Amino acid sequence: MALALCMLASPVTAQEALLEWFPLRPFNFDVAFSQRTFAPDNRVIGIQGGITALRYGNLEVRAIYQYYSNHAQTFTTDQNSLYLNPRWNNFIDILDFPKGMPINRMIRHILFGPLEDRAVPYIGLLGGGTLPGPGNNGPGHLYGAQVGVRFPVARGFSVDMAVQYSQFGIDFKGEAGQTQQWIITTGIRF
Repeated sequence: MALALCMLASPVTAQEALLEWFPLRPFNFDVAFSQRTFAPDNRVIGIQGGITALRYGNLEVRAIYQYYSNHAQTFTTDQNSLYLNPRWNNFIDILDFPKGMPINRMIRHILFGPLEDRAVPYIGLLGGGTLPGPGNNGPGHLYGAQVGVRFPVARGFSVDMAVQYSQFGIDFKGEAGQTQQWIITTGIRF
């Protein structure tokens, strides 16, 4: 009987990607603090928190809130941003050729060494708004991109590092303008 059931069972193929709402490790937090005492004398505080809203295979969409504060002797400015962050995890795996020595395995080995099988490299886009916006009468736009890597440490806990570029419209000392920002983030996800 068992032999007959085994013969009737169809061979197993790769599992299809499933749409997951609020998957495992949906929360992330990043913190930045800088105190300068010379040229210029200022203090910068940045806090970023987010939630992964959905995941489909190697694609995920996160919603992020970012608070950035710059305090100098002559001015103080606070900025609040809310943006979406769609990301493509393991994007390097698209280079899975030639068969004998795949390019993606070589890149992973060069970049991550002994952690090549644990690393989850990603690229992503940023899109949302900032307050105060240009003219201080509404939100300003925010857009940008990021590249980073996540290292799963334990079940439900990861360390995440990224380089992020964004451009946004803000109001600074009563003047409307565009600013560009490069951020290197290191944070945790759980």
